[in-house]
Formats: sequence, structure tokens, C-alpha cells
Amino acid sequence: MRIGVQLPEVERVVRWAEVVAIASAAERSGYASVWLGDHMLYRGDNGPERGPWDVWTQLAALAAATSRVTLGPLVACTAFHPPGVLARMAASIDEISGGRCVLGLGAGWNEADFRAFGYPFDRLVSRFAEAFEIARRLLAGERVTFGGRFYRVDDAVLLPPPARRMPLMIGSDGARMLSLTLPHVDAWNAWYPTYGNTAAGFARRNAEIDARCRDVGRVLGEVRRSACVLVAFGGGGERPHEAPPIAPDRLRAHLRELADAGADEAILVVDPITERSVLELADNIA
Repeated sequence: MRIGVQLPEVERVVRWAEVVAIASAAERSGYASVWLGDHMLYRGDNGPERGPWDVWTQLAALAAATSRVTLGPLVACTAFHPPGVLARMAASIDEISGGRCVLGLGAGWNEADFRAFGYPFDRLVSRFAEAFEIARRLLAGERVTFGGRFYRVDDAVLLPPPARRMPLMIGSDGARMLSLTLPHVDAWNAWYPTYGNTAAGFARRNAEIDARCRDVGRVLGEVRRSACVLVAFGGGGERPHEAPPIAPDRLRAHLRELADAGADEAILVVDPITERSVLELADNIA
């Protein structure tokens, strides 16, 4: 099983020096991947306003600062950029990294992102469907002409041409989203509350994805299965626990159980997320 880690988002204000130090520690200690969330603003009744750094500029910098780990957005919201621009940014990061980018995609859900920065918050899946078709076809090397309700492109093409077809990952459990994406993506990711952060819960969701893959004509095993795993040291305290977290001393056994449940990859969501916690977990699962 591949093991990755999500880098800090809005747990606290984290400056670039700490972000790159955590990513470098993950690479040195054997993690397979590092991931960044794609949000602009969290606003609500449960705490102060919080916002992460821009995912694309951070990924570009990480692509240059690392040499081995896979990296990508977990997951990029297609509503935040025109789909052609999204494809161009992802292709550029894949080039900088030497072919280490995985493009995770989703429709978005956090209304504050949309309202504060002027993005329409209606018909999210319909907008995603058009953006996904344009972006995936461009990244596959096609010239794309498309006229939809929300997006239009006219003989669009990515130049310079990408050196490879970048892997795509979908981060959604919605029936319509899965029907749109499973015919095309290389991986499916489950955020930990959607399966309860348990191996048994993941096994149930994995069986549902198996069934949907069969429905759309995919051979089982063609779509890799990725599970985010909440891990907390002590009581944690940097982020809410929407599901019971895994204790560090239980993590190795939990990852074996996840693998038995069908997971090909585990992305650790660590509370607190620091260079020290990333290194301590690496020692626990070595």
C-alpha cells in the first residue's frame, strides 16, 4: 500500500518554510505522496475565518522542491478556474515535477469559497460535468471544441504538449459524479468521514465503487482506491474530528486492515500536522 500525507491547510497559519519542511520530511522518511487541499475561505459559526494558501502556486513550488513523492490537489475544485486553465496549470506542475502529479478533481461544496469570491453556487454537478470533459480531453492530448451551458472552448489544445497522460482522481461519492467520472479516472478517493474512518466502512464503500465500475464497463482493478485516514496524537486539537481518529500506535495494524478492505493508498490526515508528527508516524509504520 502507498502511504501519503496531507500537508497543512487551515489548522493554523503555516508559512512556506514550514510547508516545505514537512514535505521534505515526508519525502526523506519514505512517504509516497503529499497532498494539498483546494479551498479559499472557511467561514461559519464554529470558529474564526480561516483560509489556506493557493493550492496551485504551492504545488508548483513543491514540485520544484521535491524529487520523488507524487503530489496533487486533494481535490481541485473545477469551479475555481476555467477548465482549460485548470488543465494548463496541472500540465505545467506535472512537467516541473518530472511526471509526479496526480490531478484530483471535485465539484466543490464549501459555500463560503463560492460566495466570497464570486463563483456561482448552483448546479455544481452540471458545471463540473462540462469542466471535467474539457479538462480531461485536453490532458489526453486532444484538440477540444466544446459548447455547453457553462463553458465553451474553440479548438483548444495544450502547448507545449504534456509529456504523458496525467492520472486523474475523483474525490466524490455522489451517484451522478461517479457515473460521470468512473469511465475515465485512474483513482477514487474517500475522505475519512464518508466511510467512518474504519476498515469495515471502507470495505462497504469499496464494494459500492466495484458495482459502479461494473455499471460503466470498467474492469475491476483499473480504478485505484484511495482512503484518507484521520490520525490524532493524544486529543489532537488542530482540527475537528468528524469520525473517531486512529491512534499512532494502532496505525500500522489499521493500514493492514484497510489494504485487506481494498485500499491501494492511504493518505494520512494528521492532527497535529507538523514535521515532528509526520516523522513519528513514519517510524510507526516502517
